Amino acid sequence: MNTPQKQSALGGIENSFRRHRRTRMTAALRSMVRETELSKNDFIYPLFVVPGNKVKKEVSSMPGVFQMSIDETVRECVEVRNLGIPAIILFGIPEHKDEVGSGAYDPNGIIQQVVRAIKKEIPELVVITDVCLCEYTSHGHCGIVKGDEIVNDISIQLLAKEALTHAQAGADIIAPSDMFDGRVKAIRTILDANDFQNIPIMSYAAKYASGFYGPFREAAESTPQFGDRRSHQMDPANSDEALREVQTDIEEGADIVMVKPALSYLDVIRRVKDTFHMPTAAYNVSGEYSMVKAAFKLGWIDEQRVMMEILTSIKRAGADLILTYHAKEAAKLL
Repeated sequence: MNTPQKQSALGGIENSFRRHRRTRMTAALRSMVRETELSKNDFIYPLFVVPGNKVKKEVSSMPGVFQMSIDETVRECVEVRNLGIPAIILFGIPEHKDEVGSGAYDPNGIIQQVVRAIKKEIPELVVITDVCLCEYTSHGHCGIVKGDEIVNDISIQLLAKEALTHAQAGADIIAPSDMFDGRVKAIRTILDANDFQNIPIMSYAAKYASGFYGPFREAAESTPQFGDRRSHQMDPANSDEALREVQTDIEEGADIVMVKPALSYLDVIRRVKDTFHMPTAAYNVSGEYSMVKAAFKLGWIDEQRVMMEILTSIKRAGADLILTYHAKEAAKLL
């Protein structure tokens, strides 16, 4: 098709089509019209805490990510604060595991200890605690197992008990990640009954049974000893179901809702944000992180460019908060 043309005032031929490139020609122009801006305030940095002293062990499948003892975790949190990252989320690996995950709700458990240590040293850092039993059970499942079933109602009672000990230790936000039915209500009820009405709940509201969690399970030592988690985590094929899950968690008292993973579920993030207009988090999970690291190591991609593109896409999809292992690297670039 011929481009429409018209005679200019000076007698020459002038193209009349719209030139979108005009605002892309320089870095300054691109910055001025940019629709989505990443900020350090968007980031939540995950940390894995283990028993011991002066322990800093790199996770083999997650370069740059470490299991750390409490003293090293506090030191890491100082660096996180100095980089301008406002929040961390904690995952604990206990010294001993059992069938009922008792280390999860022990008032002197690994998470309860590290929360107290962090809040003493860096009180302004927002401390979020993951609430689940999978790191604490000998079988690696998120709740109590009876026969072949991961049972719901007994499990949520223990999760509520765990959440209370986290709040008593000084956690700023409670983040249940198990995906059992009714756990947000159970946690909200026990927190309110113990004068923690002002502690927000960030619910893993739409958490999928994903293949992207493999490296995390090494880091958190939470691989199931049998079966899988498809009975309580979501089918990756479903997005309408995600809206039902999110709505239920909001009705039960969630203050922030999360979609996990992020990259394969950008459409779900957008639907959740547009439907509920709630503070929305997305978890840029371990497998997504490790793929970037592996491809860079093989010389296939520009790591920093791809990292920032991924994080921007998650923000563009509607996430207000991004849980990401890239947080420190991205903060340095920002």
